Amino acid sequence: MSLVTVLIIAAILLLIVLSAFFNGSETALTAASRARMHALEQEGNPRAAMVNRLLSRPEKMIGTILIGNTLVDVLASALASGVAVLLFGEVGVVYATAVMTLMIVIFAAVLPKTYALAYSDRMALIVAPIMRVMTIILNPINIAIEFIVRFFLKLTPTTVDDEANILAAHEEIRGTIELQKIEGSVERNDADMLGGVLDLGDLHVSDIMVHRTKMATIDADDPPEEIVDELLRSQYTRVPIWRDEPENIIGILHTKDLLSALVRSKGDISNLDIMSFAGEPWFVPDTTPLKEQLNQFLKRKAQMALVVDEYGEVQGLITLEDILEEIVGQISDEHDAHDTAIRVQADGTVNVDGTVTVRDLNRQMGWNLPDEEATTVAGLVIHEAQTIPEPGQAFTFYGHRFEILRKTRNKITALRISPADVLAARAARTALQQ
Repeated sequence: MSLVTVLIIAAILLLIVLSAFFNGSETALTAASRARMHALEQEGNPRAAMVNRLLSRPEKMIGTILIGNTLVDVLASALASGVAVLLFGEVGVVYATAVMTLMIVIFAAVLPKTYALAYSDRMALIVAPIMRVMTIILNPINIAIEFIVRFFLKLTPTTVDDEANILAAHEEIRGTIELQKIEGSVERNDADMLGGVLDLGDLHVSDIMVHRTKMATIDADDPPEEIVDELLRSQYTRVPIWRDEPENIIGILHTKDLLSALVRSKGDISNLDIMSFAGEPWFVPDTTPLKEQLNQFLKRKAQMALVVDEYGEVQGLITLEDILEEIVGQISDEHDAHDTAIRVQADGTVNVDGTVTVRDLNRQMGWNLPDEEATTVAGLVIHEAQTIPEPGQAFTFYGHRFEILRKTRNKITALRISPADVLAARAARTALQQ
């Protein structure tokens, strides 16, 4: 074997190493944790800063990797074919193709990509300076290719290709949370809280508000003794005050303001002027996104708002606690009435009040019932059944069986839900009996 042949084989091996570098760099940089790189950059790590600069222009980084990888693979294959022809004749092309395919797949693709995936952050920090230099060197070729690609994209009927964004950051984060929950890396409660934060932008105050029929309110024309008694018997620290009709809210009574007024009057309740220390009501549209409402609560330093529809009619109320519960789950204290609206039975079925929201039921039971078309469980059944069912009727959808237990006028007040596993067990028992 001549010296030239040895040098060519050495060049082929070097090119395979370069191909492995490009493949590993692509996997490491794309799989690296952006949060980790950002934190390291804040700590003054220059390599992390390079990684972030590369990731800020992904089209240039990917273009550089593709150009470099294609060049070295083609050149390695060409040299291997030439050497094989010299050694084995024309049949050497077949040998070269088979050997180079195995070499590139195993040593230039699978091995480096597997390692880079397992140690993405560490490898990204190592390859970042080299990739930075390669990006500068191959930038003229990259610009030329980008110009040609954009030219042909302009010939397509739409411009969607030009601004393609496979996953928005919002959905990417949500997908990561769900994946980590499935794999067990994130606890279910933690995943629910993280998901609750992401959902704030998709929900409106009308989705979680306390409906006007369930609001605790006080008539401003009642005697002060009755008002004080009602407020003390209530489990709330803030109660809306109305006059003439319940929808005409004229103020918000806070227990702290009431206690201060009692101290000033030296305990003489009969002389209290309730409206003199009641707060001004704050009205918000029912279409306000929860994220915006949370910001308004923080900005105004308020904790309660009355929700009105497009006609200005009061539909309910929302509190800061209601929004926080969408993130952390139910918040209860020693004065809250125990919530028995969701009752799990011994046979695996679940009895729920019709007013229970689908989101609360999903969170407590770990289900995935849709809540886009209806807020409450009763609303979901009516929407799917396309009718107001009677007690005793049952419907099956989304893998669950909904049986109506009680109804008051046109309102479903209680249901029994049998989840998929209970239905399957029941069907198995029936099959065995037959």
